[in-house]
Amino acid sequence: MTTTKKKTTTKKKTTSKRKKKSSKNPFRRIPSYVLWISLSLIVIIYITFFYKTFVGPYSFRWKALYGNVTYPEGKVRGIDISHYQDEVNWAKIRNAQIQGSPVGFVFVKATEGSTILDENFNQNFFNAKKNDIVRGAYHYFSTSSSAKAQAKYYCKMVQLDEGDLPPVLDVEEINNYTPKELRKEVKQWMDIVEKHYGVTPILYTGYKFKMSYLNTPEFDKYPYWIAHYYVDSLEYKGNWIFWQHTDAGKVDGIKGDVDINVFNGDMQDLMDLTIKPED
Repeated sequence: MTTTKKKTTTKKKTTSKRKKKSSKNPFRRIPSYVLWISLSLIVIIYITFFYKTFVGPYSFRWKALYGNVTYPEGKVRGIDISHYQDEVNWAKIRNAQIQGSPVGFVFVKATEGSTILDENFNQNFFNAKKNDIVRGAYHYFSTSSSAKAQAKYYCKMVQLDEGDLPPVLDVEEINNYTPKELRKEVKQWMDIVEKHYGVTPILYTGYKFKMSYLNTPEFDKYPYWIAHYYVDSLEYKGNWIFWQHTDAGKVDGIKGDVDINVFNGDMQDLMDLTIKPED
């Protein structure tokens, strides 16, 4: 039995050696230049995919951070501010230039939710008018309180005068709402505020947010202030009146970055949008 086992072992080893000798590298028949070309194509495809996915969408942002803000065409430019800009030097803003144009308008954050008044609202809103800059006041919509309570709070805290821009609703979050519930709440805020001031409010939101949640017919009547950063041109094909094109702008009189907007029209068009005595 010992002899038989040894013979069997020998046969297995022999068979194993034969298999190793018979195995061939499948790439040996492919010319080396073909392998190099294939490898180069894979690298090019990978680099292209990486740039379009991770670099391209943020290139305008990186440029903006280093002071190279891209300004779209427009005759009237303005800013929007809140307490995040700290103390504002209004004398400097009055004489400041944005791409060769004066600051034509300013939107000031007024309220948020049903209990929050921006700590710098009254001061900023007063100084904007004092320095002859067309002003507007916006409300940041919160999903933690009802639209009715938020609308009433805005109406209580914000006194809009002749020559001011219409009230603005800033909608940026959906949280636990369904799209249908969000649309219902936003529409309720708009209806209450429109009845109170007698003028159609402005809707502010991002391009993708609007397309996802607020792009239904009931919102077509509201002037649209679009937030869409770091692009050469707008993807949105509908009507708009203001375009917030960067949050990394620099304006004399404000420390740090500030949102910069362009109005879709000339100065007379902007004045036509403001609240009139009969409104």
